[in-house]
Amino acid sequence: MISDEMSEEIIAVASRLATAEGAHRLTVRKILRAMDISNRVFYNRFHNIDEVLEIVYTNNIVQMRGCLADGYDDKKDFFEYVLDVLTQVLESTYDMREQFSQYVFEKDSINDSNYKWWMGEIEKLVEYAKSKGIIKDVDSKVLSYSIWCFARGFNADAICRRFTKEEAIEYFRYGMGFFFEGLKK
Repeated sequence: MISDEMSEEIIAVASRLATAEGAHRLTVRKILRAMDISNRVFYNRFHNIDEVLEIVYTNNIVQMRGCLADGYDDKKDFFEYVLDVLTQVLESTYDMREQFSQYVFEKDSINDSNYKWWMGEIEKLVEYAKSKGIIKDVDSKVLSYSIWCFARGFNADAICRRFTKEEAIEYFRYGMGFFFEGLKK
């Protein structure tokens, strides 16, 4: 398979189309028409549409994980840091828009690698907060799972209900604020 600038263009067009029309509606034919390219150009680079969607999915997951790239700094309020990270993830999903986020949501439900990565990162933050006496002594694994589910479920519901990104962020931060209040030591 060829990996070149054209491959990247195909991935970009697939991402744009999946976001606009829905990943489940994306076909090779739609990409070919949008780019005015032949079957041969596509199939020299990819086996099928699922392979392209997998790359788009992975790129989006990497973007979301980037929200944790800077790490926690003791100079900032811990809860504000976690809320900011969760908000950035929510914003990233909103930027991917409605239809493609459903694909990501479903893909995450059957793909353990992203789930395990986020669970590990959330659990590290919970353990850190416990060690510093910021939060109560909680079951880190259970709390991490609860945060994962709340963030994913909130995100999916807000998108399906067509909240604006601003509304979703406002409601999310408000709800998580109460959640965090219950954790404070």
